[in-house]
Amino acid sequence: MSNHTRDEARAIWERTRSLLANSLPATTLRLWIDPLEPLSTSDGILYLAGSATVQAWVERRYGQQIRTALRSLAVGLEDFAFAAEEAGSSRGGGELQSLPQDPGQSFERFVIGPGNRLAHAAALAVAESPGEAYNPLFLHGPPGLGKSHLLTAIAGYMERRHPGLNIHHTTAERFTSEFVTALRKDGPARFKARYRELDALLIDDIQVLEGKPRTEEEFVHTFNALHGAGKQIVLSSDRPPAAFTEIEARLRDRFSWGFCEAVSEPDLRTKVALLWRIAAASSLEIPDPALLRRIAARAPGNVRGLEGAMTKVLAYGSLLGQPIDECLIDRALGRGQATVPGLGGPRRLTVTEIQEATADALGLSLEQLLSSGRSPKVAQARQLAMYLCRQSTGMSLAQIAREFKRDHTTVMYAIRKVEGRIEPGSETERSVERIRELLGTSSGAAGPDMVGGPQVRASSTEPSTASIRLGGAIEQPHSPDINNADTSD
Repeated sequence: MSNHTRDEARAIWERTRSLLANSLPATTLRLWIDPLEPLSTSDGILYLAGSATVQAWVERRYGQQIRTALRSLAVGLEDFAFAAEEAGSSRGGGELQSLPQDPGQSFERFVIGPGNRLAHAAALAVAESPGEAYNPLFLHGPPGLGKSHLLTAIAGYMERRHPGLNIHHTTAERFTSEFVTALRKDGPARFKARYRELDALLIDDIQVLEGKPRTEEEFVHTFNALHGAGKQIVLSSDRPPAAFTEIEARLRDRFSWGFCEAVSEPDLRTKVALLWRIAAASSLEIPDPALLRRIAARAPGNVRGLEGAMTKVLAYGSLLGQPIDECLIDRALGRGQATVPGLGGPRRLTVTEIQEATADALGLSLEQLLSSGRSPKVAQARQLAMYLCRQSTGMSLAQIAREFKRDHTTVMYAIRKVEGRIEPGSETERSVERIRELLGTSSGAAGPDMVGGPQVRASSTEPSTASIRLGGAIEQPHSPDINNADTSD
Protein backbone atom coordinates (compact mmCIF):
# COMPACT_ATOMS: atom_id res chain seq x y z
CA MET A 1 0.00 0.00 0.00
CA SER A 2 1.68 3.24 -1.17
CA ASN A 3 2.25 6.17 1.16
CA HIS A 4 1.57 9.83 0.34
CA THR A 5 3.70 12.95 0.63
CA ARG A 6 2.75 15.65 3.12
CA ASP A 7 1.31 17.80 0.33
CA GLU A 8 -0.76 14.84 -0.85
CA ALA A 9 -1.90 14.22 2.74
CA ARG A 10 -3.04 17.85 2.95
CA ALA A 11 -4.98 17.54 -0.29
CA ILE A 12 -6.65 14.34 0.96
CA TRP A 13 -7.55 16.04 4.24
CA GLU A 14 -9.09 18.99 2.37
CA ARG A 15 -11.27 16.59 0.38
CA THR A 16 -12.19 14.78 3.61
CA ARG A 17 -13.15 18.08 5.23
CA SER A 18 -15.37 18.92 2.26
CA LEU A 19 -17.24 15.65 2.75
CA LEU A 20 -17.57 16.29 6.49
CA ALA A 21 -19.04 19.72 5.73
CA ASN A 22 -22.07 17.96 4.27
CA SER A 23 -23.01 16.52 7.66
CA LEU A 24 -21.35 18.70 10.32
CA PRO A 25 -22.35 22.27 11.27
CA ALA A 26 -19.90 25.05 10.39
CA THR A 27 -19.25 25.68 14.09
CA THR A 28 -18.18 22.07 14.62
CA LEU A 29 -15.83 22.24 11.64
CA ARG A 30 -14.27 25.45 12.90
CA LEU A 31 -13.81 24.31 16.50
CA TRP A 32 -12.82 20.67 16.08
CA ILE A 33 -11.91 19.75 12.49
CA ASP A 34 -10.00 22.80 11.26
CA PRO A 35 -7.42 22.71 14.13
CA LEU A 36 -6.25 19.27 12.94
CA GLU A 37 -3.19 19.27 10.68
CA PRO A 38 -2.47 16.40 8.26
CA LEU A 39 1.11 15.13 8.52
CA SER A 40 1.56 11.96 6.47
CA THR A 41 0.10 8.60 5.57
CA SER A 42 1.40 5.11 6.29
CA ASP A 43 -0.07 1.65 5.77
CA GLY A 44 -3.53 2.98 5.00
CA ILE A 45 -3.63 5.45 7.91
CA LEU A 46 -3.77 9.26 7.71
CA TYR A 47 -1.80 10.82 10.58
CA LEU A 48 -3.05 14.10 12.04
CA ALA A 49 -1.70 16.53 14.63
CA GLY A 50 -3.79 18.44 17.15
CA SER A 51 -4.02 19.32 20.84
CA ALA A 52 -4.83 16.55 23.33
CA THR A 53 -8.26 18.06 24.00
CA VAL A 54 -9.14 18.28 20.30
CA GLN A 55 -7.85 14.75 19.68
CA ALA A 56 -9.93 13.24 22.49
CA TRP A 57 -13.10 15.05 21.43
CA VAL A 58 -12.71 14.31 17.72
CA GLU A 59 -12.03 10.61 18.25
CA ARG A 60 -15.11 10.12 20.42
CA ARG A 61 -17.54 12.38 18.58
CA TYR A 62 -16.52 12.37 14.93
CA GLY A 63 -14.12 9.45 14.51
CA GLN A 64 -16.45 7.21 12.55
CA GLN A 65 -17.58 10.03 10.25
CA ILE A 66 -13.94 10.82 9.43
CA ARG A 67 -13.20 7.16 8.69
CA THR A 68 -16.25 6.89 6.44
CA ALA A 69 -15.24 10.03 4.54
CA LEU A 70 -11.65 8.80 4.09
CA ARG A 71 -12.77 5.43 2.76
CA SER A 72 -15.20 7.03 0.33
CA LEU A 73 -12.30 8.90 -1.33
CA ALA A 74 -10.85 5.56 -2.53
CA VAL A 75 -7.24 6.70 -2.08
CA GLY A 76 -6.14 3.65 -0.11
CA LEU A 77 -6.79 5.11 3.35
CA GLU A 78 -8.92 3.16 5.82
CA ASP A 79 -8.32 4.96 9.12
CA PHE A 80 -6.78 7.97 10.80
CA ALA A 81 -4.59 8.35 13.88
CA PHE A 82 -2.85 11.13 15.75
CA ALA A 83 0.81 12.05 15.50
CA ALA A 84 1.81 10.78 18.93
CA GLU A 85 0.40 7.39 18.02
CA GLU A 86 2.50 7.25 14.83
CA ALA A 87 5.59 7.34 17.00
CA GLY A 88 4.31 4.36 18.93
CA SER A 89 2.94 6.18 21.94
CA SER A 90 -0.09 4.10 22.80
CA ARG A 91 0.11 4.20 26.59
CA GLY A 92 1.69 0.79 26.84
CA GLY A 93 -0.50 -0.86 24.24
CA GLY A 94 2.23 -2.08 21.84
CA GLU A 95 0.90 -1.55 18.32
CA LEU A 96 -2.60 -0.75 19.61
CA GLN A 97 -3.49 2.93 19.45
CA SER A 98 -5.20 4.13 22.61
CA LEU A 99 -7.45 7.16 22.75
CA PRO A 100 -5.49 10.37 23.40
CA GLN A 101 -5.19 11.21 27.08
CA ASP A 102 -7.09 14.38 27.95
CA PRO A 103 -5.34 15.88 31.02
CA GLY A 104 -8.61 17.51 32.04
CA GLN A 105 -10.31 14.13 32.45
CA SER A 106 -8.73 13.02 35.71
CA PHE A 107 -10.17 11.84 39.03
CA GLU A 108 -9.17 15.17 40.55
CA ARG A 109 -11.28 17.09 38.04
CA PHE A 110 -14.33 14.84 38.21
CA VAL A 111 -17.36 16.50 39.83
CA ILE A 112 -18.90 14.05 42.32
CA GLY A 113 -22.61 14.11 43.14
CA PRO A 114 -25.38 11.73 44.22
CA GLY A 115 -25.84 10.42 40.68
CA ASN A 116 -22.23 9.32 40.16
CA ARG A 117 -20.68 8.82 43.60
CA LEU A 118 -20.66 5.01 43.49
CA ALA A 119 -19.40 4.97 39.90
CA HIS A 120 -16.52 7.29 40.85
CA ALA A 121 -15.60 5.20 43.90
CA ALA A 122 -15.65 1.97 41.90
CA ALA A 123 -13.55 3.53 39.13
CA LEU A 124 -10.94 4.71 41.63
CA ALA A 125 -10.83 1.28 43.30
CA VAL A 126 -10.25 -0.38 39.92
CA ALA A 127 -7.49 2.10 39.04
CA GLU A 128 -5.73 1.47 42.35
CA SER A 129 -5.99 -2.35 42.22
CA PRO A 130 -6.48 -3.53 38.61
CA GLY A 131 -7.98 -7.00 38.32
CA GLU A 132 -8.68 -7.22 42.04
CA ALA A 133 -11.54 -4.86 42.91
CA TYR A 134 -14.37 -5.11 40.37
CA ASN A 135 -13.89 -7.09 37.18
CA PRO A 136 -15.43 -6.15 34.88
CA LEU A 137 -16.52 -2.68 35.89
CA PHE A 138 -19.56 -1.76 33.77
CA LEU A 139 -20.73 1.88 33.84
CA HIS A 140 -23.94 2.86 32.07
CA GLY A 141 -26.09 5.94 31.56
CA PRO A 142 -27.10 8.57 28.98
CA PRO A 143 -24.41 10.42 26.99
CA GLY A 144 -22.62 13.39 28.50
CA LEU A 145 -22.72 12.36 32.17
CA GLY A 146 -19.04 11.49 32.69
CA LYS A 147 -18.60 7.82 31.77
CA SER A 148 -15.83 8.55 29.27
CA HIS A 149 -14.26 10.94 31.78
CA LEU A 150 -14.06 8.11 34.32
CA LEU A 151 -12.55 5.64 31.83
CA THR A 152 -9.93 8.21 30.81
CA ALA A 153 -9.22 8.90 34.49
CA ILE A 154 -8.78 5.17 35.17
CA ALA A 155 -6.34 4.79 32.26
CA GLY A 156 -4.30 7.83 33.31
CA TYR A 157 -4.20 6.82 36.98
CA MET A 158 -3.14 3.25 36.13
CA GLU A 159 -0.41 4.57 33.86
CA ARG A 160 1.05 6.70 36.66
CA ARG A 161 0.55 4.27 39.55
CA HIS A 162 1.39 1.06 37.66
CA PRO A 163 3.87 2.15 34.95
CA GLY A 164 4.67 -1.43 33.90
CA LEU A 165 1.10 -2.33 32.94
CA ASN A 166 0.03 -2.78 29.33
CA ILE A 167 -3.08 -0.54 29.23
CA HIS A 168 -5.37 0.07 26.26
CA HIS A 169 -8.29 2.52 26.20
CA THR A 170 -10.42 2.51 23.05
CA THR A 171 -13.98 2.65 21.76
CA ALA A 172 -16.15 -0.24 20.60
CA GLU A 173 -16.30 1.42 17.17
CA ARG A 174 -12.52 1.39 16.97
CA PHE A 175 -12.31 -2.20 18.23
CA THR A 176 -14.70 -3.18 15.44
CA SER A 177 -12.76 -1.23 12.81
CA GLU A 178 -9.46 -2.81 13.87
CA PHE A 179 -10.98 -6.28 13.79
CA VAL A 180 -12.49 -5.80 10.32
CA THR A 181 -9.17 -4.42 9.04
CA ALA A 182 -7.33 -7.41 10.52
CA LEU A 183 -9.68 -9.81 8.75
CA ARG A 184 -9.07 -8.05 5.43
CA LYS A 185 -5.31 -7.55 5.65
CA ASP A 186 -3.34 -10.14 7.60
CA GLY A 187 -5.83 -12.34 9.42
CA PRO A 188 -7.04 -12.05 13.02
CA ALA A 189 -4.08 -13.81 14.70
CA ARG A 190 -2.06 -10.61 15.18
CA PHE A 191 -5.15 -8.75 16.37
CA LYS A 192 -5.92 -11.47 18.93
CA ALA A 193 -2.33 -11.53 20.20
CA ARG A 194 -2.17 -7.77 20.73
CA TYR A 195 -5.44 -7.63 22.67
CA ARG A 196 -4.77 -10.70 24.77
CA GLU A 197 -1.40 -9.42 25.95
CA LEU A 198 -3.08 -6.49 27.71
CA ASP A 199 -3.16 -6.01 31.48
CA ALA A 200 -6.13 -3.63 31.31
CA LEU A 201 -8.71 -3.07 28.57
CA LEU A 202 -11.10 -0.10 28.74
CA ILE A 203 -13.78 0.25 26.05
CA ASP A 204 -16.23 3.14 25.64
CA ASP A 205 -19.70 2.70 24.10
CA ILE A 206 -19.72 -1.10 24.16
CA GLN A 207 -23.32 -1.00 22.88
CA VAL A 208 -21.86 -0.40 19.40
CA LEU A 209 -21.03 -4.13 19.24
CA GLU A 210 -24.75 -4.94 19.22
CA GLY A 211 -25.80 -6.41 15.88
CA LYS A 212 -22.23 -7.26 14.80
CA PRO A 213 -22.07 -11.05 15.40
CA ARG A 214 -18.47 -11.64 14.25
CA THR A 215 -17.13 -8.78 16.34
CA GLU A 216 -19.23 -9.92 19.31
CA GLU A 217 -17.74 -13.40 18.96
CA GLU A 218 -14.20 -12.02 18.92
CA PHE A 219 -14.88 -9.82 21.93
CA VAL A 220 -16.24 -12.80 23.90
CA HIS A 221 -12.94 -14.62 23.33
CA THR A 222 -10.93 -11.51 24.22
CA PHE A 223 -13.03 -11.03 27.36
CA ASN A 224 -12.56 -14.67 28.40
CA ALA A 225 -8.80 -14.55 27.87
CA LEU A 226 -8.30 -11.35 29.86
CA HIS A 227 -10.79 -12.11 32.63
CA GLY A 228 -9.44 -15.64 33.04
CA ALA A 229 -5.94 -14.24 33.48
CA GLY A 230 -7.10 -11.73 36.11
CA LYS A 231 -6.66 -8.73 33.82
CA GLN A 232 -8.86 -5.68 34.34
CA ILE A 233 -11.79 -4.93 32.01
CA VAL A 234 -13.78 -1.66 32.16
CA LEU A 235 -16.75 -1.01 29.88
CA SER A 236 -19.15 1.88 29.39
CA SER A 237 -22.56 1.86 27.71
CA ASP A 238 -25.66 3.96 27.23
CA ARG A 239 -27.80 1.25 28.86
CA PRO A 240 -27.56 -1.50 31.52
CA PRO A 241 -26.74 -5.08 30.45
CA ALA A 242 -30.36 -6.22 30.83
CA ALA A 243 -31.42 -3.69 28.16
CA PHE A 244 -29.28 -5.28 25.44
CA THR A 245 -31.76 -7.10 23.22
CA GLU A 246 -29.69 -7.79 20.09
CA ILE A 247 -26.46 -9.09 21.57
CA GLU A 248 -25.30 -12.60 22.41
CA ALA A 249 -26.69 -13.77 25.75
CA ARG A 250 -23.28 -14.99 26.93
CA LEU A 251 -21.80 -11.55 26.28
CA ARG A 252 -24.68 -9.81 28.06
CA ASP A 253 -24.14 -12.14 31.04
CA ARG A 254 -20.43 -11.33 31.16
CA PHE A 255 -21.18 -7.61 31.38
CA SER A 256 -22.78 -8.31 34.78
CA TRP A 257 -20.05 -10.54 36.23
CA GLY A 258 -18.37 -7.75 38.16
CA PHE A 259 -19.82 -4.43 39.32
CA CYS A 260 -22.50 -2.69 37.24
CA GLU A 261 -23.37 0.90 38.17
CA ALA A 262 -25.46 3.68 36.64
CA VAL A 263 -24.22 7.22 36.09
CA SER A 264 -27.30 9.38 36.54
CA GLU A 265 -28.11 12.96 35.64
CA PRO A 266 -26.74 15.47 38.16
CA ASP A 267 -28.97 17.19 40.67
CA LEU A 268 -29.02 20.98 40.86
CA ARG A 269 -26.15 21.23 43.36
CA THR A 270 -23.93 19.12 41.14
CA LYS A 271 -24.89 21.13 38.05
CA VAL A 272 -23.80 24.29 39.86
CA ALA A 273 -20.49 22.65 40.74
CA LEU A 274 -20.02 21.64 37.10
CA LEU A 275 -20.68 25.22 36.01
CA TRP A 276 -18.03 26.42 38.46
CA ARG A 277 -15.61 23.97 36.89
CA ILE A 278 -16.51 25.13 33.36
CA ALA A 279 -16.15 28.78 34.36
CA ALA A 280 -12.78 28.16 36.04
CA ALA A 281 -11.43 26.22 33.06
CA SER A 282 -12.32 29.15 30.78
CA SER A 283 -11.04 31.82 33.24
CA LEU A 284 -14.55 33.28 33.45
CA GLU A 285 -15.64 35.37 36.40
CA ILE A 286 -19.21 35.02 37.64
CA PRO A 287 -19.42 37.34 40.66
CA ASP A 288 -22.57 35.95 42.24
CA PRO A 289 -23.02 32.18 42.92
CA ALA A 290 -26.79 32.70 42.74
CA LEU A 291 -26.40 33.42 39.02
CA LEU A 292 -24.82 30.02 38.48
CA ARG A 293 -27.74 28.43 40.33
CA ARG A 294 -30.08 30.23 37.95
CA ILE A 295 -28.19 28.96 34.89
CA ALA A 296 -28.10 25.44 36.34
CA ALA A 297 -31.86 25.44 36.94
CA ARG A 298 -32.47 26.14 33.26
CA ALA A 299 -29.70 24.06 31.68
CA PRO A 300 -29.71 20.41 30.57
CA GLY A 301 -28.23 17.89 32.98
CA ASN A 302 -25.17 16.87 30.98
CA VAL A 303 -21.80 18.54 30.58
CA ARG A 304 -22.29 19.51 26.95
CA GLY A 305 -25.66 21.06 27.77
CA LEU A 306 -24.19 23.01 30.67
CA GLU A 307 -21.31 24.25 28.51
CA GLY A 308 -23.82 25.30 25.87
CA ALA A 309 -25.94 27.17 28.40
CA MET A 310 -22.91 29.01 29.77
CA THR A 311 -21.76 29.92 26.26
CA LYS A 312 -25.23 31.17 25.34
CA VAL A 313 -25.45 33.41 28.41
CA LEU A 314 -22.00 34.87 27.72
CA ALA A 315 -22.89 35.41 24.05
CA TYR A 316 -26.08 37.27 24.96
CA GLY A 317 -24.16 39.47 27.38
CA SER A 318 -21.53 40.28 24.78
CA LEU A 319 -23.94 40.91 21.88
CA LEU A 320 -26.34 42.99 23.97
CA GLY A 321 -23.58 44.81 25.84
CA GLN A 322 -25.18 43.96 29.18
CA PRO A 323 -23.79 42.51 32.43
CA ILE A 324 -24.73 38.96 33.37
CA ASP A 325 -27.70 39.21 35.71
CA GLU A 326 -30.96 37.37 36.34
CA CYS A 327 -32.81 39.14 33.52
CA LEU A 328 -30.12 38.31 30.97
CA ILE A 329 -30.04 34.64 32.03
CA ASP A 330 -33.83 34.42 31.79
CA ARG A 331 -33.74 36.02 28.37
CA ALA A 332 -31.04 33.67 27.10
CA LEU A 333 -32.26 30.41 28.60
CA GLY A 334 -35.95 30.90 29.42
CA ARG A 335 -37.72 29.30 26.44
CA GLY A 336 -35.40 30.04 23.54
CA GLN A 337 -37.57 32.94 22.25
CA ALA A 338 -35.30 35.90 22.96
CA THR A 339 -34.16 38.04 20.03
CA VAL A 340 -30.53 39.14 19.80
CA PRO A 341 -29.57 42.09 17.60
CA GLY A 342 -27.41 40.88 14.74
CA LEU A 343 -28.81 37.36 14.83
CA GLY A 344 -32.06 38.09 13.01
CA GLY A 345 -34.44 37.07 15.79
CA PRO A 346 -35.26 33.51 16.82
CA ARG A 347 -33.32 31.09 14.60
CA ARG A 348 -34.92 28.02 13.09
CA LEU A 349 -33.14 24.80 13.89
CA THR A 350 -31.52 22.89 11.04
CA VAL A 351 -32.20 19.25 10.24
CA THR A 352 -28.55 18.41 10.92
CA GLU A 353 -28.72 19.96 14.40
CA ILE A 354 -31.82 17.93 15.21
CA GLN A 355 -30.28 14.74 13.83
CA GLU A 356 -27.09 15.24 15.86
CA ALA A 357 -28.96 16.07 19.06
CA THR A 358 -31.22 13.03 18.64
CA ALA A 359 -28.24 10.76 18.08
CA ASP A 360 -26.46 12.21 21.14
CA ALA A 361 -29.51 11.98 23.40
CA LEU A 362 -30.19 8.35 22.47
CA GLY A 363 -26.61 7.09 22.41
CA LEU A 364 -26.27 6.60 18.64
CA SER A 365 -23.84 7.89 16.05
CA LEU A 366 -25.18 10.15 13.32
CA GLU A 367 -24.28 7.43 10.84
CA GLN A 368 -26.46 4.92 12.69
CA LEU A 369 -29.39 7.33 12.81
CA LEU A 370 -29.24 7.92 9.05
CA SER A 371 -28.56 4.29 8.14
CA SER A 372 -31.10 1.79 6.87
CA GLY A 373 -30.92 -0.06 10.21
CA ARG A 374 -34.27 -1.30 11.49
CA SER A 375 -33.48 -2.17 15.09
CA PRO A 376 -36.15 -0.75 17.45
CA LYS A 377 -33.69 1.72 18.96
CA VAL A 378 -32.53 3.13 15.62
CA ALA A 379 -36.04 3.19 14.13
CA GLN A 380 -37.53 5.00 17.14
CA ALA A 381 -34.68 7.53 17.18
CA ARG A 382 -35.24 8.24 13.50
CA GLN A 383 -38.97 8.74 14.13
CA LEU A 384 -38.25 11.19 16.95
CA ALA A 385 -35.87 13.16 14.73
CA MET A 386 -38.46 13.35 11.94
CA TYR A 387 -41.13 14.46 14.43
CA LEU A 388 -38.90 17.24 15.80
CA CYS A 389 -37.92 18.34 12.29
CA ARG A 390 -41.60 18.78 11.45
CA GLN A 391 -42.15 20.76 14.66
CA SER A 392 -39.06 22.95 14.57
CA THR A 393 -37.85 23.59 11.01
CA GLY A 394 -40.94 24.67 9.07
CA MET A 395 -40.06 22.13 6.38
CA SER A 396 -42.61 20.11 4.44
CA LEU A 397 -42.93 16.34 4.73
CA ALA A 398 -41.25 15.94 1.35
CA GLN A 399 -38.32 18.17 2.35
CA ILE A 400 -37.80 16.26 5.60
CA ALA A 401 -38.03 12.97 3.71
CA ARG A 402 -35.21 14.07 1.38
CA GLU A 403 -32.98 14.91 4.36
CA PHE A 404 -33.48 11.38 5.72
CA LYS A 405 -33.38 9.73 2.27
CA ARG A 406 -36.90 8.39 2.80
CA ASP A 407 -40.29 9.11 1.22
CA HIS A 408 -42.88 11.48 2.66
CA THR A 409 -45.20 8.64 3.73
CA THR A 410 -42.43 7.33 6.00
CA VAL A 411 -42.14 10.75 7.62
CA MET A 412 -45.91 10.98 8.04
CA TYR A 413 -45.97 7.53 9.66
CA ALA A 414 -43.09 8.50 12.00
CA ILE A 415 -44.87 11.65 13.15
CA ARG A 416 -48.09 9.77 13.86
CA LYS A 417 -46.20 7.08 15.78
CA VAL A 418 -44.50 9.64 18.01
CA GLU A 419 -47.73 11.59 18.55
CA GLY A 420 -49.40 8.34 19.62
CA ARG A 421 -46.67 7.56 22.16
CA ILE A 422 -45.95 10.97 23.64
CA GLU A 423 -48.17 10.65 26.71
CA PRO A 424 -47.32 12.66 29.86
CA GLY A 425 -44.57 10.88 31.77
CA SER A 426 -43.89 8.42 28.96
CA GLU A 427 -40.41 7.39 27.83
CA THR A 428 -41.13 9.06 24.49
CA GLU A 429 -41.89 12.36 26.20
CA ARG A 430 -38.67 12.08 28.23
CA SER A 431 -36.67 11.34 25.08
CA VAL A 432 -38.14 14.34 23.28
CA GLU A 433 -37.33 16.56 26.25
CA ARG A 434 -33.72 15.28 26.37
CA ILE A 435 -33.30 16.13 22.69
CA ARG A 436 -34.82 19.58 23.18
CA GLU A 437 -32.47 20.19 26.09
CA LEU A 438 -29.48 19.47 23.87
CA LEU A 439 -30.92 21.83 21.27
CA GLY A 440 -31.54 24.54 23.87
CA THR A 441 -35.30 24.60 23.23
CA SER A 442 -36.53 22.75 26.30
CA SER A 443 -39.89 23.97 27.57
CA GLY A 444 -39.63 22.27 30.91
CA ALA A 445 -36.94 24.25 32.64
CA ALA A 446 -37.12 24.13 36.39
CA GLY A 447 -37.54 27.22 38.49
CA PRO A 448 -34.49 28.99 39.89
CA ASP A 449 -32.95 28.87 43.33
CA MET A 450 -34.40 25.51 44.33
CA VAL A 451 -31.44 24.67 46.52
CA GLY A 452 -28.35 26.41 47.79
CA GLY A 453 -24.97 26.64 46.09
CA PRO A 454 -22.40 23.86 45.98
CA GLN A 455 -21.47 22.76 49.50
CA VAL A 456 -18.02 21.40 48.74
CA ARG A 457 -14.63 21.30 50.45
CA ALA A 458 -14.28 25.05 50.83
CA SER A 459 -10.77 26.47 50.57
CA SER A 460 -9.72 29.34 52.80
CA THR A 461 -7.71 30.83 49.93
CA GLU A 462 -10.73 31.43 47.69
CA PRO A 463 -13.15 34.35 47.63
CA SER A 464 -16.03 34.05 50.06
CA THR A 465 -18.55 33.98 47.20
CA ALA A 466 -17.12 30.71 45.86
CA SER A 467 -17.54 27.67 48.09
CA ILE A 468 -15.84 25.31 45.66
CA ARG A 469 -12.24 24.09 45.52
CA LEU A 470 -11.51 24.12 41.79
CA GLY A 471 -8.21 22.24 42.00
CA GLY A 472 -9.55 18.89 43.16
CA ALA A 473 -12.42 16.48 42.93
CA ILE A 474 -15.66 18.16 43.91
CA GLU A 475 -17.69 16.21 46.44
CA GLN A 476 -21.39 16.89 46.90
CA PRO A 477 -23.12 16.06 50.20
CA HIS A 478 -25.50 13.12 50.15
CA SER A 479 -29.00 14.38 49.38
CA PRO A 480 -31.28 11.38 48.91
CA ASP A 481 -34.37 13.51 48.40
CA ILE A 482 -32.99 15.21 45.30
CA ASN A 483 -31.30 12.26 43.63
CA ASN A 484 -34.40 11.37 41.63
CA ALA A 485 -32.64 10.60 38.36
CA ASP A 486 -30.95 7.39 39.51
CA THR A 487 -31.40 4.63 36.95
CA SER A 488 -29.19 1.94 38.44
CA ASP A 489 -30.16 -1.72 38.16
